[in-house]
Amino acid sequence: MDFKRADRVADLIRQELSGILRREAHDPRIANITVTDVKLTDDLRSARIYFVELGRDRQSEGVERGLARAKGFLRRELGRRLQLRYVPELSFFYDPSFEYGARIERLLREIGKDETDDQPDR
Repeated sequence: MDFKRADRVADLIRQELSGILRREAHDPRIANITVTDVKLTDDLRSARIYFVELGRDRQSEGVERGLARAKGFLRRELGRRLQLRYVPELSFFYDPSFEYGARIERLLREIGKDETDDQPDR
């Protein structure tokens, strides 16, 4: 398989950023953040970081402000750990796919419950 360099670097950024958030970020607003995906431009200058908050179906208040405040720290730490000429500019985006998946799972459980309630007792 042929992988673009941007894809390999994006995966490396995702791994490193997850570790930094888990071990070194002390802001309680971003303590439960999980990085789900990183999309990196081909020139490696800009990274779109997708995240979810563990244990929540929706993004809680203050997470974006916490990430905005920690952006410089996170970028500096990535620069120390990665052997890149330029550290990409980081942009954070909430990943709605987990919310969508949780909604589908809830609906399927409700359908299953309704079907078992409709069956006559034997």
